[in-house]
Amino acid sequence: MSFLSDTLSRVKPSPAIAVSTKARELKAAGVDVIGLGAGEPDFDTPDNIKAAGKRAIDEGKTKYTAPDGMPELKEAICAKFKRDNGLDYTPAQISVGTGGKQILYNALVATLNEGDEVLIPAPYWVSYPDMVLLAGGTPVTIEASLETDFKITPQQLEAAITPRTKWLIFNSPSNPTGAGYTRDELKGLTDVLMRHPHVWVMTDDMYEHLVFDDFEFTTPAQIEPGLYDRTLTCNGVSKAYAMTGWRIGYAGGPEHLIAAMRKVQSQSTSNPCSISQWAAVEALNGPQDFIATNNTVFVRRRNMVVEMLNAAKGITCPTPDGAFYVYPSIAGCIGKSTKAGTKITDDEVFATALLEEVGVAVVFGAAFGLSPNFRVSYATSDAALKEACTRIQQFCADLT
Repeated sequence: MSFLSDTLSRVKPSPAIAVSTKARELKAAGVDVIGLGAGEPDFDTPDNIKAAGKRAIDEGKTKYTAPDGMPELKEAICAKFKRDNGLDYTPAQISVGTGGKQILYNALVATLNEGDEVLIPAPYWVSYPDMVLLAGGTPVTIEASLETDFKITPQQLEAAITPRTKWLIFNSPSNPTGAGYTRDELKGLTDVLMRHPHVWVMTDDMYEHLVFDDFEFTTPAQIEPGLYDRTLTCNGVSKAYAMTGWRIGYAGGPEHLIAAMRKVQSQSTSNPCSISQWAAVEALNGPQDFIATNNTVFVRRRNMVVEMLNAAKGITCPTPDGAFYVYPSIAGCIGKSTKAGTKITDDEVFATALLEEVGVAVVFGAAFGLSPNFRVSYATSDAALKEACTRIQQFCADLT
């Protein structure tokens, strides 16, 4: 009999974290590596938010809070949902967790039984399927493509729904593609969901404020009020507020679901860090103008990366609507061999060779459920991005 849980054998470690870890190890060993795998902004947390955290320490706000968030933060989240999304939630409908990942995981653990299916559009964030598996459910992917700008269609959604479907996990703008659904595209999906009242919607809106050009962000319950009572609208302060290490995520949803999530959290991690919660209050209630300033930098970086990758032989790179990722196709590289003699049979081989031969760390597309692609995070300096893309261009030019 194995000492470890059988459930654990169903899941794998995060490939994105594995890539970042390997890049750090190589750097520590003196190898010249440019890491483009990390999904976090390179900007520092704004000073007013840091000051709020320091003030909380100085004022002794270092004790336990309510398991799923203190009242002041829940009020700030309610105000944010009303201000930004036109959604009315009460504090009893709000859950705060240790990062957005815990919010999603708590909801899945609280609701899934064996045989329950969770629909996940692909490409997807690497953790979605494994969290479903850990919670005892069955992930069912709906594969989008480059031809549909990495977005699923209403027809695909309709075809994927079965009597066992419990959730649709919806992420826009997307990690890993940066693709965002327009209001009309989202309305097409919500129309399908309205015909299937047993299907709930779990939105991952983490990149809500990181949208570019003329793209307008919307979330499902905002588009279709009829879905309000079966939608968990999830978000957090990690990306837009450059607070990845502070670990605060949150969600609004039906009160009975929030209560179930609270029960899970009360018997696992209990409350999120009190100091981080006070910093998040300031993030949500304080000045928001720095977000537009940061987005200007992201747009400049995005445009440079897209242009340089499209100039690489065998690579096609679409222009994303938001987040800080691009998801280029390497279809034109498959079957060729690198300068060192490695035959490119798939995107994992491509990413490994790219790291080992030219020192650029990216995450291979199979980790996100769609190949042959790779993900680049452009949340790093212009100089590092330019050098990395130059190396990728040379790597591809040397393929024979």
